[in-house]
Amino acid sequence: MADETQYDHELDCVGFYCPMPISMTKEEMESLEVGDVLKVEADDPAAEEDIKRWAKRAGHKIIKFKKEGIILTFYIKKGK
Repeated sequence: MADETQYDHELDCVGFYCPMPISMTKEEMESLEVGDVLKVEADDPAAEEDIKRWAKRAGHKIIKFKKEGIILTFYIKKGK
């Protein structure tokens, strides 16, 4: 079944390891408008904690998170 979660931008961090997924996500979020949703895919196990913690601290909201095999998918809504 296809994922129906809506998003405005997509970032592929597969193959990158700490600290790249978090710094790439942070940089991408800075270019978005408040309310935009960024879909991030990563395969670094550390990214799950790192991105969740960073989003909370930065005032963004993870509206959906899923794990399929080694692929982590985050849908992050830009806060402030």
